[in-house]
Amino acid sequence: MFSHIMLGSNDIERSRKFYDAIFAAIGGAPATLNPKGRLVYSHNGQRLVIGKPLNGEPATGGNGSTVGFAIETPEKIDAWWKAGGENGGVQIEDPPGVRKNATGDLYLAYLRDPDGNKLCALHSM
Repeated sequence: MFSHIMLGSNDIERSRKFYDAIFAAIGGAPATLNPKGRLVYSHNGQRLVIGKPLNGEPATGGNGSTVGFAIETPEKIDAWWKAGGENGGVQIEDPPGVRKNATGDLYLAYLRDPDGNKLCALHSM
């Protein structure tokens, strides 16, 4: 359904450190820098782009917005969460773990990136 997700950043190099670390934790490659100075991550057929807002205003985390990452194993989620916390992100909500869901158990973890964007790692058990 989606071609890509784009998130704003106020500091591209700070974002590169954070996102390179969380992508490495799940077996992804570091970002490529496109001609517009945006970080581009491609993993498992999906694309995430990080860049400065084109309107020149500061980037802010969307209140009520969450970007979800489908991750293959709980162990990779644990590594993702740890890498994010060690590289400028904020570990939020409960520690990684199983959450009961009407459609089946999920293994989840949440982070905020250095610009306040809320991220979720999800594995269906």
